[in-house]
Amino acid sequence: MAYISQYEYYDNNGNTPQDANWGSYQYISLDDVVNNFLLMYAGNHSLVNNEERYKIIFHAKRAIQELNYDAFKEIKILELSVADSLRYVLPSDYVNWVRISLYKDGWLRPLTENIQAISSNAYLQDQQGNILFDQNGNILRPQYSDIDYDRLMGLKKSIYLNQGNQFHGQAGWCMDGMWYFDYNVGTPFGLNTETANFNPTFKIDKKAGVINFDSSMAGELCILEYVSDGMEGGDNSLITVNKLFESYIYAAIEYELLSSKFNVQEYVINRCRKKRKALLGNAKIRISNIHPGRLLMNLRGMDKVIK
Repeated sequence: MAYISQYEYYDNNGNTPQDANWGSYQYISLDDVVNNFLLMYAGNHSLVNNEERYKIIFHAKRAIQELNYDAFKEIKILELSVADSLRYVLPSDYVNWVRISLYKDGWLRPLTENIQAISSNAYLQDQQGNILFDQNGNILRPQYSDIDYDRLMGLKKSIYLNQGNQFHGQAGWCMDGMWYFDYNVGTPFGLNTETANFNPTFKIDKKAGVINFDSSMAGELCILEYVSDGMEGGDNSLITVNKLFESYIYAAIEYELLSSKFNVQEYVINRCRKKRKALLGNAKIRISNIHPGRLLMNLRGMDKVIK
């Protein structure tokens, strides 16, 4: 691993951008991981020998991906405004979402995932309900499905705002067979507390690679906190891993190579599997970042009287 001077770390040797090396010391690059493995864990006197570099790179990247999915506490944050299409394109390195929020009036307002279908595909049909095709045999599709059109126009009702019960086109509540409307005293009767939420809602379409919002998010600022795959768009020179997981990466590469190699004793593979698992557990404990001060802050309210 190449170490850099303090001047290079803080000011990038006077070059732009100044922050190019900030925080870099706690990480090790993919190139350094592969080179260290070839120097220290591979050779004629080691369990791993005569392995191609591309195989080591492949298993190292897979180990880093698994760490990003399961162990890292590093969350990427992306801010985008939602256009009139009510869609937010997911980042290319998106794996899973942590929190999606509306940023408005200086506040982050966490959004609720909509359990209803708020977007769908649609096919054009004739009056008999038969699907229509073009001259090449492809199904004809409208620009929007009815669900999408109503969502874009703000016509789709929401169970999160207690708009689910309808009577002659009006929202109301049925009690003992009688319908009541504009019940403004106290909490509206029939409100579903499980889904009650004044903020906008969203639904992620993983296949399409977008987040669909309800009509109230048009023109608003959305903050997406998400887990990345750590592959940095396929640029190997930018892939890094926290040094706390360095030993685990070496153990994972060694296990994957030996488990796919011919004529390796089973006890050797089992030993490598246990080593990999133990190192992963140790690294998770180290990176858990539990501070007594944070625990004390949470305990301060344990004796608070709930009215």
